[in-house]
Amino acid sequence: KQWYQRRVAITAGGDGRPSELAIQSNAVGLARYATICQENGLVPIVEPEVLCDGEHSLETCQIVSEKVLAAVYKACSDHHLYLEGSLLKPNMVTPGNSCPKLATPEQVAEATVVTLQRTVPVSVVGVTFLSGGQSEQKATANLNAINAYQGTKPWALTFSYGRALQASVLKAWEGKNENVKAAQDTLLFRSRANSLAALGKYTGEENASSASESLFVANHVY
Repeated sequence: KQWYQRRVAITAGGDGRPSELAIQSNAVGLARYATICQENGLVPIVEPEVLCDGEHSLETCQIVSEKVLAAVYKACSDHHLYLEGSLLKPNMVTPGNSCPKLATPEQVAEATVVTLQRTVPVSVVGVTFLSGGQSEQKATANLNAINAYQGTKPWALTFSYGRALQASVLKAWEGKNENVKAAQDTLLFRSRANSLAALGKYTGEENASSASESLFVANHVY
């Protein structure tokens, strides 16, 4: 099966954002895209991302993420999406990048899993998290905590990272032929780390200075 992905970005905040109109219009758009994919033999990857831009708390991100995911799956039901033939690519539930109160991987895991439990049908085959500007190491640690969390998790919980899988690889490569092997080794290391995290078996890493660098880009667009 071939797959196709569509992303919508939603801003969280304590000032009424996102509006109900923003949530509903994006949910319907994702549902329509997903059904069109299936009608043409493609597996849709549904990607509603609550952005980490801002000062919002972990609790605010959870509230907004639950509203968004509930709206998305209501719209998917209305459009008769075959859930077993689709994937979800959401954000993890984290505080905003400028929030003064940080969250531990265990707190992120609990908020994320509870959000999924409340909104995502068990028929959905898998949840492939985006990294959303987290450092490589933090994205891996949070994924590990999510899979280690003791709670009902009927979906496969894995990763579909961009920046958090590529940043240190590109830094090692620098576009130079003599660095290809080093870049390949770095990619293999990060892939193995995230594969372990998807099983809840990641135990951390040493000398992770590059992997610990923040990958957040304000107002990031593709």
